[in-house]
Amino acid sequence: MKRTLVLGSLLAAGVLTVAAAAQQTPPPPTANDVMVEKVRDNLYVLRGGFGGNTAAFITASGIVLVDTKLPGWGQPLLDTLNRLTPKPVTTVINTHWHFDHVSGNVEMPANVEFVTHENTKTAMEQQNPVYQNFFKQRNGHGMPTRTFRDTMTLGSGSDRIELRYFGRAHTGGDAFVIFPALRIAHAGDVFPNKGLPNIDTDNGGSGIAYADTIDRAAKGLADMTAIITGHGDAQTTAADLREYGAFIREFTTAVRAARKAGKTVDQFVKEWKTPAKYKGYAAADAPTGVPNISQADFARSAATAIWEELQ
Repeated sequence: MKRTLVLGSLLAAGVLTVAAAAQQTPPPPTANDVMVEKVRDNLYVLRGGFGGNTAAFITASGIVLVDTKLPGWGQPLLDTLNRLTPKPVTTVINTHWHFDHVSGNVEMPANVEFVTHENTKTAMEQQNPVYQNFFKQRNGHGMPTRTFRDTMTLGSGSDRIELRYFGRAHTGGDAFVIFPALRIAHAGDVFPNKGLPNIDTDNGGSGIAYADTIDRAAKGLADMTAIITGHGDAQTTAADLREYGAFIREFTTAVRAARKAGKTVDQFVKEWKTPAKYKGYAAADAPTGVPNISQADFARSAATAIWEELQ
């Protein structure tokens, strides 16, 4: 089965269903649906729906947001922020292009700067696979206005933010967002939670490169006291990130072995179990929190991505 079909099935079964649900009224999401976790005095994680974790970093000049969730969640995020601070949103950083992390961009104020990795901008322009293009509907508002390739620095002093690209993993443009003064980083969906990732090879993601990318990230973020994941715990550690890299490497090694032994992807998925040594990781057949998608679906999708890269 082609990787595009597997990924398309995942999206159609769950994530795109969630997108459609997010647009249905009533009821649209409101600020009351946003859960606020205070990480530091000037850093919050905003959760809600099935969208990715949004980080809000309050600087001297305004708020820097990292990711903006699903369609319809931009205004609830703004309303929630108004309860936390009178400062305006000045910058949005998108960790990658998937619509559960970027769609709220279109509801941000007109003068906001949008920052992504250069490959993320390309993916947002190409929309492959095609999502409903909310940016075209808003005359391009919400699209990246500034990009970087390897590193970028925003702000200075205690407000400084470092953007780093460690290589291909979940997509080809995954940005790590680092708050040096706080020693905290947002990993986006390179580290979504303690479960198997979605590997978007249509847009540069790589199952083969994934573990190496995490290893580089773990070394680069070794002094971080907390890591914000894409969809899970907001305060994992650098050690958790290293362990996640080992988990991905073990899964990749198992896929290689199954393929070499002449097995099919379906046979591999049926036989594969989450190793017991990875405490707190989802079981192979556990639900994911996304409707109609289990860990087995992610295992099949990830295994297929790796399988086809090995051809």
